[in-house]
Amino acid sequence: MGCGRGNNDVGGAGEHHHSRGCVCEVVRAILEIQNAAVQDECNRCTTNCFLEPLGGIVSPARSNVDTRVFTLLNKDGSPFFATFNTPNGSCHCVSIYFRVEDVFDGCCATLRVLIPQDDNGHTVDLLNDYGTAIDFRQVCKVTQFEASDSCITVDLDCFCAVQCIDDVDLGICD
Repeated sequence: MGCGRGNNDVGGAGEHHHSRGCVCEVVRAILEIQNAAVQDECNRCTTNCFLEPLGGIVSPARSNVDTRVFTLLNKDGSPFFATFNTPNGSCHCVSIYFRVEDVFDGCCATLRVLIPQDDNGHTVDLLNDYGTAIDFRQVCKVTQFEASDSCITVDLDCFCAVQCIDDVDLGICD
């Protein structure tokens, strides 16, 4: 399990289930919700009782979304970040925002790094003036996201928390 806890077997009366960390289960659920939206060609099916409403974080009526944006927190509580290149190659930046692409081998995941942007569509540099840590004042300026070409593979058991930020359309279905 994440956050330094050992793996536990849970269950009773002869049952043994291998317990995974909650971060792993949340990211796996996000992937299933995204896949359901993409498999339905990004059209919401309001008659399917089992389909989670991707788009429901901000506005239940939002349609044509294909991504649930989320952040991960390290064991020390700091935001996990990864690097990306902007589409025009002008910036080698960091982001704390991700889209899950795949979950495999129990609790590993491929995450797409998302480009944080402001209201005007400009990339927000999340680093402090020294380039050594995330500047939370900059995080507050992020209002939209763009898919980057950068993906990373992570062990989800290494994180303590996941926070869903927004449901957006990144053109994954296009």
